[in-house]
Amino acid sequence: MRMPTSSAPPTRAIEVRAQVVPIVSTLLGSATALMPTVALSPTWPPLGLLMLLAWRLLRPEIWPAWIGLPLGLADDLLTGQTLGTGMVTWTACLLLADLVEGRLLWRDYWQEWLLAAIAIAFAMLAGWAIACWTGGATPVRLILPQLAISILCFPIIGRLCARLDRWRLAIGKIRAQD
Repeated sequence: MRMPTSSAPPTRAIEVRAQVVPIVSTLLGSATALMPTVALSPTWPPLGLLMLLAWRLLRPEIWPAWIGLPLGLADDLLTGQTLGTGMVTWTACLLLADLVEGRLLWRDYWQEWLLAAIAIAFAMLAGWAIACWTGGATPVRLILPQLAISILCFPIIGRLCARLDRWRLAIGKIRAQD
């Protein structure tokens, strides 16, 4: 008599996938800065930051606030920003999300989008200020289109994180062999 076999991944693989997918997807978002694109002004949204915020707002329990330090460092190294910019701004964004989480009993779609917009604006304007402070004198009007595009892209990134979350927590189905 044959025992039914399971197509479900082993429990340890599920646990590893549940922990690794958010980190890898955020790092891949940061790595999009390495794509060979030519632009006269910055228009590509900071996808690593958007992924970080989307994961944090979707699943607040998966990351502590300090995760902004290593992920921000990786973002700084991948994007070429001044070292420490991503570390400071990403951690501040996570602390802001923690603060709002403690104040609000529940959030709806618009409140999350507003929170993300505030965090994105803070991170990008702080990055601009740090770049100006370290010698990159650029007018702030050059990053305004990137800021608007980033805020408008956040719901799409949030949906992507929700799909990845559904996949990372999927257990699979048991199939019996005939």
